[in-house]
Amino acid sequence: MNATPGHAPVKSIMPKWVRNPQEFVGGIALMAIAAFALWASSDLQGMRGFSFGAGTAPRMFAFLLFGLGALIAVVGVVTEGPHLAKYHWRGPFFVTVAILTFAFTIRPMGMIFAAMASFLIAACGTPETRWTETLIVAVCLTTFCALLFPYALGLPLQLLPTFMIR
Repeated sequence: MNATPGHAPVKSIMPKWVRNPQEFVGGIALMAIAAFALWASSDLQGMRGFSFGAGTAPRMFAFLLFGLGALIAVVGVVTEGPHLAKYHWRGPFFVTVAILTFAFTIRPMGMIFAAMASFLIAACGTPETRWTETLIVAVCLTTFCALLFPYALGLPLQLLPTFMIR
């Protein structure tokens, strides 16, 4: 019998020995990322004596990430926890689109347009967006970036679109 009235028991695809599926799957995902990083850095020169090579830091961080992922997976086996939550694609999708928009518009359209557009696209990632507040924050952050990067840090960034400069 279920302790919560009106809710059917949750069916899990996890084995019975996994008592905390979210921790277990998270640990396995971290270990997979670490394995990819180890594979990607395999052709880089490693450490020789006391001199660091180009692959030393990526491998050290990958081994550290792998160990932490293994510990998190073990926690998923030995502790009781929630079942896997439903994954929502909206947030990651719009953040990815915002990053790609920034990458493709920074040179032809300038930093002001690219920053504003990418911020507004990323704001679409949640249904809780309040557009008046979002526009105010977008203008403030874009102004801050327009002052910080070219003036305070001296980076040669184009602020306006190329057709407006000529």
